[in-house]
Amino acid sequence: MDNQSFIGRLFHIQWHDMFVPSFSLIEIVIRGSIIYLALFAFLRIARSRHAGQMGLADILVIVLIADAVSNGMASEYRSIPEGLVLAGTIFFWSFLLDWIGYHFPALRPLIESGPRCLIRDGRLQPEAMRHELLSKDDLMGMLRERGIDGYADVRRAYIEGDGALSVLCYGKGEKPSTPVKKRRLF
Repeated sequence: MDNQSFIGRLFHIQWHDMFVPSFSLIEIVIRGSIIYLALFAFLRIARSRHAGQMGLADILVIVLIADAVSNGMASEYRSIPEGLVLAGTIFFWSFLLDWIGYHFPALRPLIESGPRCLIRDGRLQPEAMRHELLSKDDLMGMLRERGIDGYADVRRAYIEGDGALSVLCYGKGEKPSTPVKKRRLF
């Protein structure tokens, strides 16, 4: 390869391919919407305790945006405007679902996973654990990470919608088997 050929290729920019979409932008919006909503529904149904501290919608947005933008940047088969339109579509649905969950509390359970009680008054809740596919060993490991020796020391433990474990322990001097005293008002 000669030096002039190399320099020619170095500065030869395909402006048309970079900025003129090769597909219909409306088709990209439709495809992006269908994929986002389908993945959101799937992840909402198959909620996982392994999601960690990030919400499922956050993970979905990061993965899809990375894919959409990388295709536009790499010029494999999409232009920059196509990648930006797809990224905008994904951001739109993410915002809209958050907005709906905030403004319409009745719809929130369809959009966000709520907490599920795994331990109540020092007793495991087998049905909730089965629903979360969480074994006693897994739960004990999560408790040990928080410095808790056993589930008998726990008043309540919840698996949150984002997969995090929230634990409320008994206070000092309080025992799991101690009944709550009712006070007379008169």
